[in-house]
This record gives sequence, structure tokens and C-alpha cells, in this order.
Amino acid sequence: MIVAAPKTCWFKLRLAVPLLFLAATAGCASYRPHPVSPDAIAAARDARTLDQAAVGRRVAEIAPVRPASPVIWDRLSLFAAATLYNADVAAARAAVDTAAANVGVVRQWPNMTLTLTSEYARDPSASSPWLFGGSLDIPLDIGGRRTTRVATADLAVLSARYDVAEAIWSARIALRLALAQRMVADRQILALGALAQVRDRQFAAMARRVAAGEASRAELERVRADGADAGRRLVDAQAQHRAADRAIAAAIGVPETAVTPLAMAWDGFDDPAPDPGGQVTTGLRLEALRSRADVLKAIVAYDQAESDLRGEVAKQFPAISIAPGYTWERGLVKVPFSLGLILPPLDLNRHAIAAAEARRAEAGKRLEAVIASAEAAIDAALVETRAARAALQRIRTVERVAADRLARQADRELAAGAIDRTDWAAAQAGAEQARTSEIDALARVHVADAALEDALRRPLEGSETMIRTGRTGEQRR
Repeated sequence: MIVAAPKTCWFKLRLAVPLLFLAATAGCASYRPHPVSPDAIAAARDARTLDQAAVGRRVAEIAPVRPASPVIWDRLSLFAAATLYNADVAAARAAVDTAAANVGVVRQWPNMTLTLTSEYARDPSASSPWLFGGSLDIPLDIGGRRTTRVATADLAVLSARYDVAEAIWSARIALRLALAQRMVADRQILALGALAQVRDRQFAAMARRVAAGEASRAELERVRADGADAGRRLVDAQAQHRAADRAIAAAIGVPETAVTPLAMAWDGFDDPAPDPGGQVTTGLRLEALRSRADVLKAIVAYDQAESDLRGEVAKQFPAISIAPGYTWERGLVKVPFSLGLILPPLDLNRHAIAAAEARRAEAGKRLEAVIASAEAAIDAALVETRAARAALQRIRTVERVAADRLARQADRELAAGAIDRTDWAAAQAGAEQARTSEIDALARVHVADAALEDALRRPLEGSETMIRTGRTGEQRR
């Protein structure tokens, strides 16, 4: 009986080990390859089109107060399309999923270590030559170490969400600037086309003067140079229109061919609000600071430094693990139990704590710098919006009025025979030139407004103000 016992135990052990292995691996996930093809991704993007129905549903979701109507390709509908198709936004959202999945990983109990032992010793005095045993080393994941690890994962999720908000906002600002560029280019093409025609008529009239000996070649050359300049500016405006279409397509996440045929609208584009800076109260400035992703991520960085300091303080104390076991030693059953301690450094982690405190102080200073930069951006944008409007107002009330008056006077004088076509064309060209200057000033106003909205992280006018807070992640949190 004494001899049979170890044989029976050995048989049971040989049977139990495979069963334990099968039980442990039964719930394991299997690996499934998922290769990607850059060519297929590029081809899919090139074939992508704007689904008007999907965009309409998205508009209704993020701006439910907007009256139901067919999709108008304005700033709101283009922004809604960007939230559906923009690759950077999709990547940022995937990063949130990754960070959230990692939270589940770090909350798991650390891996335990199972040690199995066996020994054969031929001892005639012992009832059996065999020894079988096992022990399980279990780390006690408690205290500051676990708290720090979990806090780091939670902060990573928060930071990833701020990245989503920033990606959406960046797409929105890019769309606003690109759409403004397209609107400006449309107006410049019309104005410069008219100016080029007037310059051609002026050149023809001046050429007749030169042929009649009434003007010099130098005067003709000046008129020719003015006409060439108008032609170059017209070509530039046409190129700006194409560049705006490319920028809109890139911000949305579709090929340029999906954007080029769209008729786009911007209510009130030619008549911007008198002073959007009047809306910027102290409360709005503070709310803007709480909405900027750079400020929020700086706060996350400070919280991370705080958590790291807490973790370094916790490392002053030993990390504990317990190791219960079982041993069958030559007919004698033993149940050992051991306690493991990972001791702190000899300096009780003081140097690491000091370094963590320095990193926390640095994070605090960086937060102050980011806030100061954000406030400076708001102030600079306010100054520029007012300066741009002053320049536009001057052109409209002084330069444009004077140029139009001279053009009308030239019409009357030409009809009365007081001037010839050369002088008349010069007056008409002055009016068209003033018009192009007005369009340039209008473009400056819209760029300034975009900078102010970017600094405040909120739309200040237009259909985008109907977006309900928190619907897309780009609004304040």
C-alpha cells in the first residue's frame, strides 16, 4: 500500500495537468489576421461620394432645432459631412476605443505564478522516493501602485476624447476657411473678369491714340502692364477656387470630384456682423478656456504628473506578494505559506519622489503658459476682427463710393463727348479695382472671424450656432 500511493498520485498528477491546461485554454481567444491594403484604401476613398440622405440625418442629429428641409450645402451641412467622413476624426475616435479597452486591461489583477516541483530520492528509510509540490505566487495589487496605474489609463481615455474634440474642431475651422476662400474666389473671378475686359478696351483705345500720335508708347506700355496684371490676378483667383474645392474635400474626407459640382451657400457672407467681439464677455472667455483642447490636455498632463507623484510615494513601501503551496513529500503532506516583499530603494525612493515633484511643478507651469497663450490668441483675434471691419468699412464708404462716382461721371462725359474711350475705361477700371479691394477686405474679415472662433472654440454666427452642445464632441465640455 505504501508503494502504490505514489504511483496513484503520479497517475493522477499526469491526468490532472492536461485537464488543467485544457480548462485554462478553453476560453482563450484565437488570433485572426486582418491585413490592410493601402491600394484598396486609396481606391475606396477615390470612389467615395457624399450621401445626401446620411448628411441630412446627421444634420438633424446635431442640430435638431434646424427646420427640416433638403440639404443645403452650407457650413452646417458641410460640417456634418466632415463628422461622417473625415479620416482624422475617425482615427481619433478609434484612439478613444483603444484607450477605453486599455482601462479594462490595467484593472485586471496581475498575473500569478504557478510553480510545480517534483523530486526523486532513493532513500530506503522513506516510505516513497517521490516528492510532489506546487506553489502559487500572488502579488497583492493594492494601494498607491494600483491607483496610479488605473488613474493613468483613465487619464489616457480623457486625453483621447479631447483629441476627438480637437480633430472635429480642426475640420470645422478648415471647412470655414476653405468655404470662405471659395466664396471670395467666386467674387474675385467676376470682378477681375470685368476688370480684364475694361483693361482690354482701355488698351485698344490707347493703341488708337498712339497710332494717331496723341499718346506715347510709354503710356501704352503702362496700360498693357495693367491689363496683364488683371489677367494674372484672374488666373490666380481661378486657382484659388480650385484650391478651395480641394481644401473642402480634404476637410470632409471625400475626393475633390465629390465637391466640385456642389452649389454652396453662405447666408450673409457679404454683410458680416458689425462686431462679433461684442459677444465676448468675461464669462465667455473663461468658458472658452475650459473648452480648448490644448488647455484641457495640459490639465490632463498635470493630473498625470500628480498621479505619478502619488505612485512614487507609494513605492516607499514594500510590494507584497503571498505564496500558498502544497507539498506531498514521501508520504507526508505539507502546506507551506510564504510572504514576499519587494523592498524599496536604499534612499526610500526620495530621489524619484523629488523628480516627480519637479515634473508636477513643470506641468503646472506649462498649464499656465497654455492658458496665457489662449488668452493672448483671444485678444489678438479681437483686435484683428475690429481692424478688418474698419478696413472694409473704409473701402465701402470712401474708396468704393468715390470710384463709383467717378465711373458714373465718366459715363455721362463719354455720352456728352467730353472724354474718349481711354479716359472712360480708366475710370471704369478704377471702379472695378475698388471692387476687388473690397473683396480682399471682406476676405480679411472672414479670416479674422475664423481666428476669433478658433480662439473661443465656438461658432459665433450662422447655422452652426444651432448645433446642440455635446452632440459632436467639438463643443465645449
